Amino acid sequence: MTSEAVTNAGPLLVLSKLNRLSLLAGLYARVIVPVPVYDEVVGAGRRRGHEDARTTELFLKQVGWAPEPCPDIPVELRDAPLDRGERAAIAIALKRGSPLLMDEEAGRTVARRYGVPVCGSLGVLVQAYRRGLVTEADLRLDFGEMCTRSDIWISPSLCNRVLERTLSVGLGSA
Repeated sequence: MTSEAVTNAGPLLVLSKLNRLSLLAGLYARVIVPVPVYDEVVGAGRRRGHEDARTTELFLKQVGWAPEPCPDIPVELRDAPLDRGERAAIAIALKRGSPLLMDEEAGRTVARRYGVPVCGSLGVLVQAYRRGLVTEADLRLDFGEMCTRSDIWISPSLCNRVLERTLSVGLGSA
């Protein structure tokens, strides 16, 4: 189990929609959720009536992962074409030296520019499979669901490529 990671909204939303938030607790001792990310996922989500917002809120309370205030955003990061949650997540990951869970390509590019390791929703599911937390059948189901749901915005072609590559490698390689 990795000690901690910082998350942005995307992986929280995707894993909640798939009912797979518990995988985060199986992969990480702690997942840091910046306050702006929490406000976006839980606060705004609940105001809009999204059930996954309530699920995320309950999960975070259950595992004891309280939202973390955002540190000062580095000057060079302030002008990046990112939203508040993305900036906060990258800033915390930089400050703590933690990997970042993020799906949005613009944010991933900025994070990598600063040397922050990045993993998206697909990567979380692949890690869970490789560590034996989900079966091949579960992985296929989750990837299939991501390809067909209109409320998950991950490219079906990307899902298919990652799934094919993961299953061709098997459990022996991490």
